Amino acid sequence: MTTPLRVLVHGGGIGGLTLATALARRGHHVDVAELRDGLEALGVGIIQPSNALHVMREIGVLDECLAAGFEWEVLTICDPAGTTLARIPQPRMGDAPSNNGVPRPALARVLAAAATSAGAGVRFGTTISELTDDGTGVDVILTDGHHDRYDLVVGFDGIGSPLRRRLYGDAYAPEYTGFANWRVTLPRSPEVKGVVMSTGNLAAKALLTPISEELMYLGSVFAEAEDFRPDPERAHEQLHERLAGFGGPIAEALAQVTDPAAVVYSRISQVTVEEPWHVGRVVLAGDAAHASTPHLAQGAAMAVEDALVLAESLDAAPDVPAALTAWEARRRPRAMWVQSLSRAVLKQETGTPTTPEEDELLKIGIPGAAHVLVQPY
Repeated sequence: MTTPLRVLVHGGGIGGLTLATALARRGHHVDVAELRDGLEALGVGIIQPSNALHVMREIGVLDECLAAGFEWEVLTICDPAGTTLARIPQPRMGDAPSNNGVPRPALARVLAAAATSAGAGVRFGTTISELTDDGTGVDVILTDGHHDRYDLVVGFDGIGSPLRRRLYGDAYAPEYTGFANWRVTLPRSPEVKGVVMSTGNLAAKALLTPISEELMYLGSVFAEAEDFRPDPERAHEQLHERLAGFGGPIAEALAQVTDPAAVVYSRISQVTVEEPWHVGRVVLAGDAAHASTPHLAQGAAMAVEDALVLAESLDAAPDVPAALTAWEARRRPRAMWVQSLSRAVLKQETGTPTTPEEDELLKIGIPGAAHVLVQPY
């Protein structure tokens, strides 16, 4: 399409801001509706694998991401005692770097600056109140009273997506996997120059991820009851208890965890929208459509791929409905493959029985998956 479109992006997270930047740079009018009062992100760090960094290059922020983070190329595998078992070079997509660890707040600042510099408008503290799609456009009223008509509405509003609920009711509510992620940001040890993963016969894995010259995070996945929450007064002690069987660099990092408030706990859930991801001119993307477990470090990467491919599909198609059909045909197989393999890896690493289909997926392994995911999407 050569005619500029009016697009509402519902959600100002990683995927939403990537889409806003990609579309605004192409001359489209873009509004971002964000429920928070700002675009600062909470949480610890994030891995940007090569396919995500390729998207960052395409929207013009690769250098800023690398400057804010820590670029790395080798995955180190250790046993629970900390003895190195393997050092695995990581593949690249084209000439994009292999990986970049970056603090989530820093990445949010980079993407927010890119979106606003490209011309996207951001409305804070608001969400969709009313939405009417008549087939030729979508009339939207936001909770702040703003009323406008858009050619397209895109839900990049996360795993708890209100827009998904509006389209499908409770049919695709997040499914708790039975596992949760414990993470804490620490000073980076000089020897941690890439992800260090410690795994073995324990029903858990732990890893260290550099996210800047000064910082890294310690992360670990454990089976937890759905209603479990860490004790605010002793979350650090509970993490120590869970990681008591680890030695080497994990134990050294764990010794620095002394503040319960520094521990970030999040349940790992999954979303699979089995119906088409678009209804008329309203479409879901990223975690709103296909949230995965973190075991391939591809959640945010899938979101930014969704964003770039949607912008490219709108370039190539004669109209919005054709673009959405073409976009989903490209994105669904890749995103569902990532989700299925990531869930299978979680089961394998925690001793949970796998299905025959998951056993077939696991034959490719994480190194194989990395090579698949640096192929064109």
